[in-house]
Order: sequence, then C-alpha cells, then structure tokens
Amino acid sequence: MTDSPDVLELSDPLAEALGALQPGERFRYRYDDAVRLSGHSCPTVAGAWVMARGALAALYPGQTPVRGDIEITMGGPPTDGALGPQSQVLSLITGAASDNGFGGLAGRWRRRGLLRFDPALAGAVRFRRVDTGAFVDVRFDASAAPRAPEVAALLPLIVAGSATEAQRRQFATLWQDRVGSIVTGEPARFLDIRAGQA
Repeated sequence: MTDSPDVLELSDPLAEALGALQPGERFRYRYDDAVRLSGHSCPTVAGAWVMARGALAALYPGQTPVRGDIEITMGGPPTDGALGPQSQVLSLITGAASDNGFGGLAGRWRRRGLLRFDPALAGAVRFRRVDTGAFVDVRFDASAAPRAPEVAALLPLIVAGSATEAQRRQFATLWQDRVGSIVTGEPARFLDIRAGQA
C-alpha cells in the first residue's frame, strides 16, 4: 500500500493466475475509481474510501493487502442509504462480493459470499482477513467535515433543476470541498477502528 491518501495498492492472486497482473504487480485504486463506479462523489463514497484505507492499514501493517482475501460485513441492510452504496465501493477495492460474485476455481479465489449485511453491527463495517481471522470494526463519522451553511439553501435548487449557473458552480465547489476534506483529511478525525480476532 502506498502512503498517498488517494491510492490504495493491493495484490490479487486470482488476477496473477489469470494473467491480468504479472507476478508481483499490484492493482492501484484511486478515489476517482470509486467515483466512476458510483457515478458521483459525496461524503458517503468518500467514507467508504477512507474506511477501506484505514481498515487495510490496520489489518496489513507494513504489508500489501490481498484482494480477494478480505471479508466485508456491512452493519445494516443492503437498502441502507449509506451502507448499500459503500458496499459497492468496498467490493471494488477488496474483491468481496455477495451471492452474485465469482465462485472460484477448484476451491480457490472465491469472492462469492465475502460481502454480507448484518444489522447487528449497527452501522459499523467489519473487515476480516480470511487467512488469519483478524478483523477490524470501522465506523465513519462525516460530521468532522461539516457541510457549508449555503448548501442547505442550494441543494433544493439543484434537485429541482432551477439553480442558476452561478448557484450550480457554488454548490459543486462547496460539495466537493467537503468531500476533499474527508478523502485527504486526518483519518482519526473520521474513523473509529477497533481490532479483534475471530
């Protein structure tokens, strides 16, 4: 993993086995990849990014995380307005998939069933290493990057399609300034990470 807050680097044995990566190469994900997957950039998408970054650093200290060897449990239902979209970003980064994921080859490299939803976690996201059982429960709190006061008045105009071009630009700038402060900010401001062992 690199030290840049905008890059996550993971090995992927399946990708190596099938020739998508050469031996020793890594997948490099940027926040822009999460934005392209989601179709937008918001505090929820940014939250998934910083949760993944924090969890992978805690689970793989000084090591390269292994894509496909990480189980994700979302602390709520798939229809949750934040956890549902965040699960898609976490699936992109970690390879964890629900019942529609890759079933593996001869019992290896399975991604199916590595993404679950469990309301008992109550809003936390659990990242668990399949190889060791070590896990971290991560909670994200966007309130450390408060919304600019002007956003409350501008958002209804944006949604209604009645904003002027100047208002649209102002809203977009304020919105993305907040997102940027989450992505590049000190993780401890936004994350509560608690380690465990299965």
